[in-house]
Amino acid sequence: MISRAKQSGSMAKRSGPNNSAMTNHKMKSGNERDYQATMKKIDALMKKGEKNLTKKEAEEIRTLAMAAQAYEKSIYTIPAPKTLEGLIELKMYERRLKQKELARLLGIGEPKLSQIMSRKRKPDVAFLKAAHEHLGIDGNTLLEYA
Repeated sequence: MISRAKQSGSMAKRSGPNNSAMTNHKMKSGNERDYQATMKKIDALMKKGEKNLTKKEAEEIRTLAMAAQAYEKSIYTIPAPKTLEGLIELKMYERRLKQKELARLLGIGEPKLSQIMSRKRKPDVAFLKAAHEHLGIDGNTLLEYA
């Protein structure tokens, strides 16, 4: 259910602390029951098929999806990684990289990356510099975790 709500790519605008001023095609408040009702409405509209939707229904799906996405972001938070390995794994996931591809991107050998990721080897300056330059990880963060 979450993936359909994320299709819109942006967050819904909220009006007030409980979203109570939202119209009938938006989530009425930020609770699980309204979220489920919103997802059912999205499902029903999507079952019609993209080609069978009116412009108004397509806009309604977008509005509902943005409201659902905003609710999901408020409920389902992913904590930031607390280790260098976790941070590197997150970057790998975001970029859909395998460890072999990451090693090539960073300009280091696969065995070295494997050892760093399994904490059998401490990251050296060259690795940290490559992670900063190629993965966009803040240098201070890298030094904190290293």
